[in-house]
Amino acid sequence: MTISPSLLYAGPFVLFVALLPVQRILPWPPLWVNLAYVAIMLCALTVVWRRIPDLQRGKLGLRNWQGTLAIGVFVFIVWVVPDRLFPAYHHSIIFENSLTGGISAGLSEAARSQPAVLWLRAFRAVVIVPIVEELFWRAWMMRWLIVPDFLSIPLGTLSARAFWLVAVMFALEHGALWDAGLIAGVLYNWWMVRTKSLGDLFLVHAISNACISIYVVAAGRWEYWS
Repeated sequence: MTISPSLLYAGPFVLFVALLPVQRILPWPPLWVNLAYVAIMLCALTVVWRRIPDLQRGKLGLRNWQGTLAIGVFVFIVWVVPDRLFPAYHHSIIFENSLTGGISAGLSEAARSQPAVLWLRAFRAVVIVPIVEELFWRAWMMRWLIVPDFLSIPLGTLSARAFWLVAVMFALEHGALWDAGLIAGVLYNWWMVRTKSLGDLFLVHAISNACISIYVVAAGRWEYWS
């Protein structure tokens, strides 16, 4: 059976987003909800992985690990420092409103006391999210906005229109944290244009999310885990 290339790249992200509201209404213990979420996403990625040309052997090598590390850590700093310096920063109407929504804790108090849940949630943030988001935003959307036959052009092909549309949509995906999302989106987009490497994008996103996850648990800032 022939599967649309767009479905292969975008499908896991669409599934990931669709599961977000479902996980909040399931009458299951937090451990089972998070286990199911991770299992479903891993199954979906397993199905598409071998069918995606950009994920084939030899195509995920790193082009610039030092730059990838630096950008990943910088995005983490951008994400958390404003709220450390100005505690009410993200609670103004510019950030919390009817369009972007509000900021709320992503885990219940009961879930926060369960190490297995925290590990699963961190795995989701550090492994699953970078893969599904980078496949969607920078491997697919950034090329598809240039030409629907997106596989006919290389990763990192630059178009100002596609670059900024993806950056803005990536920002809006992050709701009330849209400012940090915009900066991250611009940096990740630029890094894709610069490296033309999906491996570097997976890693830079994973580094940012790993730093955020450590901070979430260490500082109790659960609002960064939606």
